Amino acid sequence: MLGLMRVGVFFLMTVSLGMAAQTTSLSNSESATASAQPSVPAGVWIKDDRPTPLAQKALTILQAADQEGLDPRDYEVTALASQQQGLNDWFGARAEQAQIHDVDLTRSMLRYLKDVALGRVSAQSVHHDFDQSSQRDFDPVLHLNKALNATTEGSTFEEVIAQAAPNFPLYPALKLALAQYRLLISDPAWDQPLTLPEGKKLEEGDRYEDIDRLQIRLQRLGDVSSIELVETYEQRLVQGIESFQTRHGLLVDGVLGPETLVALNVTPADRVKQIALSMERLRWTPLQQGDRLIVVNIPGFRLYAYEVDAEAQLNIKVEMRVVIGRSLNHRTPIFDEDMQFIEFSPYWNIPISIARSETIPAIERDPAYMAKQGMEFVDREGNVLQGATPERLQAVRQGALRIRQRPGPSNALGDIKFIFPNNQNIYMHHTPATQLFSRTRRDFSHGCIRLEDPVALAKFVLESDPKWTEAGIREAMSAGRSRTIKLSTPLPVLIGYSTVLVRDGVVSFYPDVYGHDQLLAQALEKAKDLE
Repeated sequence: MLGLMRVGVFFLMTVSLGMAAQTTSLSNSESATASAQPSVPAGVWIKDDRPTPLAQKALTILQAADQEGLDPRDYEVTALASQQQGLNDWFGARAEQAQIHDVDLTRSMLRYLKDVALGRVSAQSVHHDFDQSSQRDFDPVLHLNKALNATTEGSTFEEVIAQAAPNFPLYPALKLALAQYRLLISDPAWDQPLTLPEGKKLEEGDRYEDIDRLQIRLQRLGDVSSIELVETYEQRLVQGIESFQTRHGLLVDGVLGPETLVALNVTPADRVKQIALSMERLRWTPLQQGDRLIVVNIPGFRLYAYEVDAEAQLNIKVEMRVVIGRSLNHRTPIFDEDMQFIEFSPYWNIPISIARSETIPAIERDPAYMAKQGMEFVDREGNVLQGATPERLQAVRQGALRIRQRPGPSNALGDIKFIFPNNQNIYMHHTPATQLFSRTRRDFSHGCIRLEDPVALAKFVLESDPKWTEAGIREAMSAGRSRTIKLSTPLPVLIGYSTVLVRDGVVSFYPDVYGHDQLLAQALEKAKDLE
């Protein structure tokens, strides 16, 4: 309800906007609360006890909150519209009602600005461990003040209010996608689910009873350009399914099987909710951290390294597939840190949890396992011990010894490790298990991020250091001797989570591999319940 920020905002409003104290509320249950309420300077929302054109513009913005992935009901638009209508229709003086509308409209606008800029829930409440210092600095009161003075600065009220939204290029692209999918909500192409083909899959040349609705749906989604009278699953539709599969993180084989059918049967209304969740997450995901940034998107299983050029355009310099932590029990955490080191030909210090659950049982089954894998014991002073004994294995379980794997072709970290120190010991690295990159779903690690093309990433990270040519990087990777270098300039790394991405106008959806969308939806509902 509009009681949000009632007390906390009052002092700021009085200082920043010169606001007069009033006693009002839209809600009967709040009518007796605080004896002083904020209002904008006289004549902004109300003049001669009537709503001003600016008040009408503010209400229009709140009524269109769904275009930002928000819920207009959160801003009491029905009550505000009723207030404005009443003030416009009444011929007598209505000072008290005008004062009520003045305060309530201000409060709704402040809440809207806060929500569109910073989000309705915090990142930490949904297990996104972003650095608080990297969060956006935004004051709804100051921004409203700026908007109210917009005409004196050569802008419009609407333009300044719109600037509260995240300025990262993905946000307006998501907003456009949201509008496109909202238009499909009432489309009869989704009146009922597509049926499962005979034999549980549809291949080129097969007949299909839902062929007409299938191609209409593909056309609406932009995966085929036209609708034609056909009886069989022809090549044009196969290509349309391949386009759809590419956009939805599915195996691209042109076959309409169970997984593709499930994705095709997701309604536009559900896609709208998914896009809105991605817009919410983008409000507190710290993407604007400098001119260069490395981002891993967990649901898409991809890494992007980008630069911002002199024209403030975003340029992706490196893109590759990655392997992430298993969704069941080794999820890669969502956080941001600065990359500070690169280790060539790294040792792998096996975490004690992995040693207890996997490495020690393997050694007990095969006494030669350590030699085959190039492993050794290391004590707390750094002394290396060879040979597996029951006493040493027990010491590993107790934390008195650790097991590490020497550099070499069988090392689990491959030939290079990218280090961004964090309290969860997560890093990026090469891997000898390159066959995993051909999988569609790639959650196979213990939490760290395996890279498809580590040389490309090393070139990006070391771009400003002329001595690190590609040949030099490859030589250091294959040296067989561990070597750690410190970056002259730390590079921000963001492990992020978005099940919707838009690139060059193409909207892609990914499975909620860790269930974070579901968690965020629940957190938003809980926040409503607590109001």
